[in-house]
Amino acid sequence: MTTVQARVPAPTVPAVPPGPSRLAAPALFRQLVGDRLGLMSEAARRYGDAVKLTIGPKSIYLFNHPDHAKHVLADNSGNYHKGIGLTEARRVIGDGLLTSEGELWKRQRRTIQPLFQNKRIAQQDTVIGEEAGRLVARLRAHVGGGPVDVAREMTGLALGVLGRTLLDADLGAHASLGHSFEGVQDQAMFEMVTLGMVPLWLPLPLHLRFRRSRRALHRAVDLLVAERLHRPTDGGDLLSRLIASAREEGDPRAARRRLRAELVTVLLAGHETTASTLSWAFHLLDRHPQVWERLHDEAVSVLGDRPPVYGDLQRLTYTTMILHEVMRLYPPVWALTRVAQRDDEVGGYRVPAGADVLISPYTLHRHPGYWGEPDRFDPDRFDPRLPSARPRYAYIPFGAGPRFCVGNHLGMMEATFVLAMVARELRLTGLPGHRAVPEAMLSLRVRGGLPMTVGLA
Repeated sequence: MTTVQARVPAPTVPAVPPGPSRLAAPALFRQLVGDRLGLMSEAARRYGDAVKLTIGPKSIYLFNHPDHAKHVLADNSGNYHKGIGLTEARRVIGDGLLTSEGELWKRQRRTIQPLFQNKRIAQQDTVIGEEAGRLVARLRAHVGGGPVDVAREMTGLALGVLGRTLLDADLGAHASLGHSFEGVQDQAMFEMVTLGMVPLWLPLPLHLRFRRSRRALHRAVDLLVAERLHRPTDGGDLLSRLIASAREEGDPRAARRRLRAELVTVLLAGHETTASTLSWAFHLLDRHPQVWERLHDEAVSVLGDRPPVYGDLQRLTYTTMILHEVMRLYPPVWALTRVAQRDDEVGGYRVPAGADVLISPYTLHRHPGYWGEPDRFDPDRFDPRLPSARPRYAYIPFGAGPRFCVGNHLGMMEATFVLAMVARELRLTGLPGHRAVPEAMLSLRVRGGLPMTVGLA
C-alpha cells in the first residue's frame, strides 16, 4: 500500500516594493535636494502605496497606506527608530525629545508629559489670548500700509506663547531665535541629502552659518537657564523640570549638553509647527474668501468683543475644521522617518533590517482613495456632524503611536484662538503675483516668507 504524503506549500516570500531603477538615482537625488514633496508625490502616484527608492547607498521604503502607517508608527513601533533627516538633526541639535531613543526618550517624555495635561492646558487660555491680542494689535498697525511678513509674525507669536506657557519666560529678548533655527534646519537638511558625508569642519558658507546659529541658540538657552537659577520659580514649568532632570547626570558637562539639547528641541518643535500651520491657514483663507467670511462670522458670534476662553474651543467649530483642513493639505510634519531595527513585513512587502522607512502625512493626506478631490481646500470635510468612513490613520497631522505629538492640544488651542481673533477684526490679503511655495524642512514652512497686506474685516 502506497502512502501519499501531503504536499507542504512553499512559504510565501514577501515582495519587494516597485520603484524606479537604479539608473534613476541621479534624477532622484536632484529631487531629494530640490523638491522632496514632488519626489514623494510622484513616486506614490506612479508606483502605488509601497515604493522602493534607491538613491546611491540608500534604499528608502515609502509606504502610503493607512494600514502601513498604523503598523510602522503604532503596532510595531518598537522596531522602528527615528530615521533619515532626524538622524542627521541629532548631529546639529543633540539628543532632545525629537531625536532621542530608548530609555533616554522615555525619561524625557516623562519629564515633559505633565505640562500637557488638559487641566494645565485649560489654564493657559488667558496667556494665549493675551499673546494673540498683541499679534492683532501689531497687524492692525499695518492697516492701509505696506505688506507684512505673516510667516515671521506667526513665528514671533508662537515663540511668545511657548515662552509664557511652558517656560515661564519672556522670549521677546531672543528675537533672533527664528533666524537661528533656520540655520540649524538648513544644516540638518544638507546633512540628510549628503548622507552626512561632508565634514562639518569644512569652511562652507552653510557650515559657517550653522555654527553661528548653534552658538546663538546655545547662548539663548544658557541665558534662560542662568536667569531661572537666579530667580527660581515654584518648579511647575518645563524649564525648571528640565533643569532638575539634568541634575541627575553624574557628569556636569554631560548635564549641560543634555539640557542644551532638550531646550533647543523644545524651542524648535514648540513653535515651528504652530507657526507653519497658521501661515498656511492665512494663505489658504486669502485664496478662499467664502471660507474667510464664515470664519469671521463664527468669531464674531462666539467671541463678540471679548478674548477667548478655554470653553470656546467647543463652540469655534468651523475654525477648528479650517485648521484640520489646513493640516491635511500642509501638515507641519510632512515626513515621519524611521529605520527598521529588524527584518519586517509591511503590507506584504519585505523591509530588511537597517532599511530607511518613510511615512509621509503629506502624500497620505492627499491619497485619492480616501480624499475626494484631494488637492481642493474644503474645511467641510471635517464637519463633526457628518459621518466619515476614512480609516483612522488616513489623517495623522500629529504623528501616531508612542511618539504622537505631546503638544497637540496646546498647539490647537493656540492656533484656534489666533485664527478667530485675527479674522474677527482683520483681513489679510496676499500680494498680487506672489506664490506661496512649500519648503520641506524639519517642518513644512513657507519658502521665503508670506508677505500680505492688512485691512479691516
